[in-house]
Amino acid sequence: MRVLVTLDGNVADPDQPQIRVDDLGLMRGDGIFETVLVVDGKPRELDLHLNRLARSASLLELPPPDRAVWEARVRQVIDGWSWPDSPEMALKLVYTRGIDGGDGTPTGFALGMEIARKVRDQRRDGVAAVILERGFDSGLAERAPWLLLGAKSLSYAVNMAANREAARRGADEVIFSSADGIVLEGPTSNLILAKGRTLRTPPPNIGILPGTTQAGLFRAAERAGWSVKIESIGLDELTGADGLFLASSVRKVTRVHTLDGTALPDSAALHAELTALYESEY
Repeated sequence: MRVLVTLDGNVADPDQPQIRVDDLGLMRGDGIFETVLVVDGKPRELDLHLNRLARSASLLELPPPDRAVWEARVRQVIDGWSWPDSPEMALKLVYTRGIDGGDGTPTGFALGMEIARKVRDQRRDGVAAVILERGFDSGLAERAPWLLLGAKSLSYAVNMAANREAARRGADEVIFSSADGIVLEGPTSNLILAKGRTLRTPPPNIGILPGTTQAGLFRAAERAGWSVKIESIGLDELTGADGLFLASSVRKVTRVHTLDGTALPDSAALHAELTALYESEY
């Protein structure tokens, strides 16, 4: 099932052509997006997603997204979904610079999609991951803001290439590292390291996205007495953790059971505890 609503409020047929071939989002990846998890008709962390959409728009110098309009489009998609036949939905918000040589009017749409069975299986069973270097040091984002390292742009070719490399190595997922040995993020996720009763995740200022699912988990964990920290994590700390987890809107909190071909300590019980904490937030 899919539900598509354009930025002007038109409910469109997702099986019919909707985007012009000269749209700059298509031709150059000149645009941004967010993916929101909706469960039983309730969007999770919508405010954080819209904040991040606005931040990405600012970094790309796109017209500021009209928050009220996007909230209305989200509601239209949710209202058009088949609840409870499909109790979860991935809601993608896409915003581009518009057509090449046009008047500057952005293109935008909200698309509701079913969540793949593979993703649901990985939530339950965990994933094998490999570490791949991202090609920049952890200080580059602050030195070179024009590289848009902290923007959620449509330019995901490198991220998808990394996933294909992981598959060639017999793994499901990637953990990116910086050239100076600092943990970054996954191609579509944030990394969370658990040690004792402390959860840690890398800071956005090293060129990664602030996590929405990670934020929800950290709020719940802190209320439950955990210590939570947003700070740099060295690659050498990964194998000594009690658990490694990848967090994103669609995958929720997924455990990493194997890293670079080596099985990690069993974190199934810890994963169950963190998942329960995350779900308690909603």
